[in-house]
Amino acid sequence: MNEAKIFALIIGTEILNRRRIDKHFDFVTKIVASYGYKLSASIIVEDDPVLLVDTLKFLSSQPHSIVFSFGGIGSTPDDHTRRCAAIALRDGELYLHPEAKEIIEAKLGEDAYPHPIKMAELPKGAKLIENPVNNMPAFSLDDRFFFMPGFPQMSHPMVRDILQKLFTKKEAFYRYSLTALCKENVFIELMELMPPTVECSSLPKLYSDGWRVTISVASRDDEEAKNAFGLFIDLLRSKAIPYALVDEIND
Repeated sequence: MNEAKIFALIIGTEILNRRRIDKHFDFVTKIVASYGYKLSASIIVEDDPVLLVDTLKFLSSQPHSIVFSFGGIGSTPDDHTRRCAAIALRDGELYLHPEAKEIIEAKLGEDAYPHPIKMAELPKGAKLIENPVNNMPAFSLDDRFFFMPGFPQMSHPMVRDILQKLFTKKEAFYRYSLTALCKENVFIELMELMPPTVECSSLPKLYSDGWRVTISVASRDDEEAKNAFGLFIDLLRSKAIPYALVDEIND
């Protein structure tokens, strides 16, 4: 099975200029981890159509990518996401989605015109995502690009529902860690030998009494993770470098 690469795309100049504080990154990392996955990247983009189109094209080029996009699907002039998604992922045109039109008219009546109804103009082939708060729909493309409002109280329940459908069971991810009293260059050659199926990272930190580095090794295969981790322990023992195990976590 190919490993999904999950991305969070957070859209809004107001986040970059600190008028609002992002609440999506922390939420998405935690809920994705609960299914045994991790984010490949979290990207914050200002309300710039050219930049947004280029970002969506890049994310769509990544193998097995799944994108959770937050913000910019409203009807004000600075809401560019619907149009940019059409340009990056479709034919560049927006089409009136009959079901979205019906929902917006039922919700707003005459007040749906002239502006709110624009939220029913979506890229070709868009599927609606139910909004549990105000019933104004979000949308998805190809069951891998999910475009939601910037409001966490609306979008976060959508993410929960989407993940339940995408991942019917939690994938195990076996992780083993240690902290050693040395610099990370001790481990470089061994890290270079790790296979692609093993995630390996080092986190150095300088204390008043010298360097310490935390080595973390993880894999979908528990035996593979244990074997790789054992190589680091063997290296430390051969050099008589003190170390301590960190709690072993099955992500």
